[in-house]
Amino acid sequence: MSPRPAPRRGPAGRPPRGANRSNAEHRAPKREGLGGEQVEGRHAVLELLKARRRTISRIFIADAQDAADTLDAIEFEARRQRVPVQIVSMARLDREARTEGHQGVMALASRLEGVNLERLLEVKNPFLLVCDGVTDPRNLGSMLRSAEGAGVTGVVLPRHRSARVTPTVTKTAAGAVEYLTFCDVGGIPTAIDQLNRANVLTVGLAGESTDSLYDLDLGAGPVALIVGGEEKGMAPLTRKRCAAVVSIPQLGKISSLNAGVAVSIAAFEVARQRRLPR
Repeated sequence: MSPRPAPRRGPAGRPPRGANRSNAEHRAPKREGLGGEQVEGRHAVLELLKARRRTISRIFIADAQDAADTLDAIEFEARRQRVPVQIVSMARLDREARTEGHQGVMALASRLEGVNLERLLEVKNPFLLVCDGVTDPRNLGSMLRSAEGAGVTGVVLPRHRSARVTPTVTKTAAGAVEYLTFCDVGGIPTAIDQLNRANVLTVGLAGESTDSLYDLDLGAGPVALIVGGEEKGMAPLTRKRCAAVVSIPQLGKISSLNAGVAVSIAAFEVARQRRLPR
């Protein structure tokens, strides 16, 4: 593939693209459903193509970018799947993007389709991530990226007071949303009750708990990790319904971990224990 022309340079002192857009998703009107229709970022768009789980109506690529293997791969996959690719100016992409770093690529696709909780439980030995009031899209994207890497088989999100799968989520998750199965529920406490009845070990993560994550047997059967919002943690009703509430032991002086980091550590601890001989 021939190299792309050298990138255009903006005037000196121009703020970086998206600098005034950091809270755009919080200001945008909420839509029903999980979201995911607008995908931004090179890796996120490439995984959208490779997964072939959703209909893609169009891909936009900004002109005057340096040659890159990821851009070539996007163009190759789009041609192979007959997905229309439109070359547009970087200025247009800046106007239409909803993230701070779209990397010159954006795709429009059908929204993510959720399943019911019963469907998540049909998987052999399910491993679930339950998000209770996670409103920061970057945190949610980070959690989803770790969840997919650790082998999570399903993600449960509440319909209210929770981040949807926005462009920031899909970009931060770097394509992980294309391989995860989602379930959106009316209430997390009710969902946890259902998981408990199905003999799923429901484990809440709370930094102030005196019980350690590492004292639990997480490899013997179905597990659901429950994480709360960054500021308030799990809601009281959610916490009350968890079979166990644990923390991740720390040796430093900072009192708690970022919620996304905590999910990553806990999810890979489940993955580690599941690989141990039984």
